[in-house]
Amino acid sequence: MANLSEGAIEALANGSGWNDAVLQLVNIRKIEGGNGPARFRVMMSDGRHTLSSFMLSTQLNYMAEDNILVPNTVCNLKRHVTNILKDGRRVVIILEIDVLKPAEEVAGRIGEPTPYIDSQNKGVQQAPAPVPESRPPLQQQNRNEVSRGYNKDLVKKAPPAMPDTPGGSSKVVPIVSLNPYQSKWTVRARVTNKSNIRSWSNSRGEGKLFSMEIVDGSGEIRVTGFNKEVDKFYSLLEVGKVYYISKGSLKIANKQYTSVKNDYEMTLNGESTIIPCEDSCDVPMVQCDFVSIGDLENKGKDSIVDVIGVCKSVDEMTRITTKNNREVSKRTITLMDMSGKMVMLTLWGEEAENFDGSAQPIVAIKGAKVSEFGGRSLSTSFNSTLLVNPDIPEAYKLRGWYDKDGHTIVGHSLTERGGGMSMQFTWKTLSDVKTEHLGHGEKADYFSCVATIVYIRKENCLYQACPSQECNKKVIDLQNGMFRCEKCDKEFPNFKYRLILSANMADYMDNQWVTCFQESAETILGQNAAYLGQLKDSNEAAFDEIFQRANFKSYVFQNRVKLETYNDESRIKVTVMTVIPVDHVEYSKRLIVNIRNMAGK
Repeated sequence: MANLSEGAIEALANGSGWNDAVLQLVNIRKIEGGNGPARFRVMMSDGRHTLSSFMLSTQLNYMAEDNILVPNTVCNLKRHVTNILKDGRRVVIILEIDVLKPAEEVAGRIGEPTPYIDSQNKGVQQAPAPVPESRPPLQQQNRNEVSRGYNKDLVKKAPPAMPDTPGGSSKVVPIVSLNPYQSKWTVRARVTNKSNIRSWSNSRGEGKLFSMEIVDGSGEIRVTGFNKEVDKFYSLLEVGKVYYISKGSLKIANKQYTSVKNDYEMTLNGESTIIPCEDSCDVPMVQCDFVSIGDLENKGKDSIVDVIGVCKSVDEMTRITTKNNREVSKRTITLMDMSGKMVMLTLWGEEAENFDGSAQPIVAIKGAKVSEFGGRSLSTSFNSTLLVNPDIPEAYKLRGWYDKDGHTIVGHSLTERGGGMSMQFTWKTLSDVKTEHLGHGEKADYFSCVATIVYIRKENCLYQACPSQECNKKVIDLQNGMFRCEKCDKEFPNFKYRLILSANMADYMDNQWVTCFQESAETILGQNAAYLGQLKDSNEAAFDEIFQRANFKSYVFQNRVKLETYNDESRIKVTVMTVIPVDHVEYSKRLIVNIRNMAGK
């Protein structure tokens, strides 16, 4: 009993809380939720008392469904919230829980606990614990994420009882019931996306506007404010917060400018009112209808979709100049889901600047635009909503899959880098490069192969490059502490290291010298260029060791091959574009297919 947090049950039952309580799960029971998601009622013990007023949050349902949480399991209650029902009873919602000891390692029930009975509410244990009507408090997670606490299934139905507005002037109505023929209405909704203030000018005059998207338990709608309404409401509204909104104008939605699933859109006017709502935990965060990445091939150009995936890789941020001579930040990330397919997603502006994909987060994007650039790719717009590591069931399921099996899958990308549909990587041996005269045509050829690194030249593998994000040009050391970039026509007090590796790789048929630039070179060496640059100047033995360890490792190489002429001498140049770990299961299957084809079977 000393292993359990004795006294925690009484504290939790009284609403005073207990951080990191160690409890034993005594019983767990599934409660069907009608049209909504199933809920799991849990009885916990601290060795002295038991309490059955625990409920798993829906994002943890997988722990019950996968038999992670079973009777006799010893757990650490990491995070919870206590909801008070209308009859005054408390229900402890489990938001985060870790298994300390699985049931098979525990010798039955610990101690001799008895049911805890609150002196002020004798019927707590005997009465069935209904599913709480309110959601746990929503918590901000990071700068890319609107908020946590959204459940896709929950948002499909409206709350059972709509509260009064402040002052009691009217009843709150669900968004789904709004139409142009109503005049007196109030909605209670959460802001899920808010645009920047934009200016407009045409033959009728000029002005400014902003738009936002709001959601409640029944649906969502787009809201636009012009001129005076921009000054009146823009600074009041915050993404993730809930508001009472009254007396806007309704009109038929222009689907060309919005991906919101509503036949109408709202415009704020001089009579509109917006009042913050403090009691907001039962209002969902966002509505998403996720499409599998594998199904994007069936989506037409300019389709608007919701997608969720693991961030497999992140490109460096660049700055581009638009047709309006405006500079904007751009970053491309690669997403993969359980279909085993990958797609490139382009982020713009602040989202591109602030995105951190170093820990391979789960990324959900609402309202992404499908493009046919390079096959199939996605792009955000000012109407898109980006969520990183959202607290939703799909994200937990995807994270569990990726950490267990998904990280070993090479994946097939729907987007070819470079954007050209002609970039088709066909499987070849290294001898095929010579016998089939690859690269001798007007355009470059592309091929994939499985090969082993046998030698890497470390001489001249690093160079000092321009430190600006969009430029990788070699800089000139001015010998005065400054470095000059001829391309940017600027001088900098620093530089960044870039890699160009010359390596020899071999398969069972032949060998080939190849050139590897930054990303592929870092994958082969297992270190980034900045670290290698520091090591080269400070510890040459450790620097050499990194190159030695990189030898005799096998990868899937995706390559570009082209005949190039230099000083009247023509030679084949093979450039490695992508380096991928070998999926031996898939590779073996491909070899078996090849053997059968050769055998005529």
